[in-house]
Amino acid sequence: MKIAVIGTGYVGLVTGTCLAETGNDVICVDINESKVKKMQDGEVPIYEPGLDLLFHRNIEQGRLTFTTHLADAVKDAQIIFMALPTPPGGDGAADLSYILGAAKDISKLITEYKVIVNKSTVPVGTADKVKAVFQEHTSIEVDVVSNPEFLREGVAVDDFMKPDRVVLGTRSEKAKKLMAELYGPYVRQGNPILFMDERSSELTKYAANSFLATKITFMNEVANLCELVGADVDAVRKGIGSDDRIGKRFLFPGVGYGGSCFPKDVQALVKSSDDYAYDFQILKSVMEVNERQKTILVDKVLKYYKNDIKGKHFALWGLAFKPETDDIREAPALYIIKALIEQGASITVFDPEAMKNVEAIIGDQVKYAKNQYEALENADALLIATEWSVFRNPDFEKIDHILKNKVVFDGRNLYDLQKMIDLGYYYNSIGRKLID
Repeated sequence: MKIAVIGTGYVGLVTGTCLAETGNDVICVDINESKVKKMQDGEVPIYEPGLDLLFHRNIEQGRLTFTTHLADAVKDAQIIFMALPTPPGGDGAADLSYILGAAKDISKLITEYKVIVNKSTVPVGTADKVKAVFQEHTSIEVDVVSNPEFLREGVAVDDFMKPDRVVLGTRSEKAKKLMAELYGPYVRQGNPILFMDERSSELTKYAANSFLATKITFMNEVANLCELVGADVDAVRKGIGSDDRIGKRFLFPGVGYGGSCFPKDVQALVKSSDDYAYDFQILKSVMEVNERQKTILVDKVLKYYKNDIKGKHFALWGLAFKPETDDIREAPALYIIKALIEQGASITVFDPEAMKNVEAIIGDQVKYAKNQYEALENADALLIATEWSVFRNPDFEKIDHILKNKVVFDGRNLYDLQKMIDLGYYYNSIGRKLID
């Protein structure tokens, strides 16, 4: 098939590349000329494991191309994906201006039937709004399909190539046939393509992310209670996760969720609920708890130092909101850094992929280390905010010789408690026994 993908952000680039991998001819469009030029020259603009291999292979074989000219992309495309940003506005509502603007532009260029696919995360009713734009500006028949993405950063290529399910919102039989043909190669092992109406599809995305955010937040609350009552959150997690009604995933406590999806999707679903005069109390509590959880490590630091960290210097391992990505959107590490600096502390940070992105935002407010051990130099304590694999089995003997004090505040529970006792550390983690 001939496919156009409008927008080469995280979702658009992964979508376009993976669609090309199954033999489709894909043109990706972006208004950022320098970004398009870099992609045309073979430079992948984001860090995502496995993406570079497919990216280069499909460029070399002529199935994946990039342009700044919308008309060139949509002219022959049978299916046009819109993978455009929907940032939250001041009231939490998703901003649809990019999507509706693109729909208007596309409507003036098409001369034959097209399937327009909303790949962005959008509020309920967006497909109707997009359809209305086309009806206003063209007499050409189009079908608007809602196709939410369920890509996890760090494993997005696998998620696209082998999805748990494909959700497609459309009542058009013509669109169903085309979309089923397009996604057929990705579900050969029997995972379902779920057809439903557009509004149900749109709500499915928000509901899925909000439920996962709720599960994470619930476990963080349990962890905080564990510390107060003397329970071990690892034991509790295993105890409840063994119940297949609950499941083992998303039960690891930490310093809160971040990233490009959970924060804005929970916020947007709450706003949509408010618009319909429904008080979504659980999600409002989720947002409130998560906001507190992002700086719980700072609370632990302040308690240890008796509320005085002025002049203290800390090492911080991990800046990305999760491992295997350079994404720092709503990353807890940024909140930790801000709170420590406000209390008069200084910080040296290290992250395998995200340091350039952090430096672009906060500049020289922190020092940037070349590796995890250099970050420990002259540090009074180590803080851990992201569970990168490289942090899981460090050289503790080396740490002993560099870190000024054997003090670790672990926001991701990376280390075994007994091991830290044997090594003689003050080790303060989330929801587990305090080692002092």
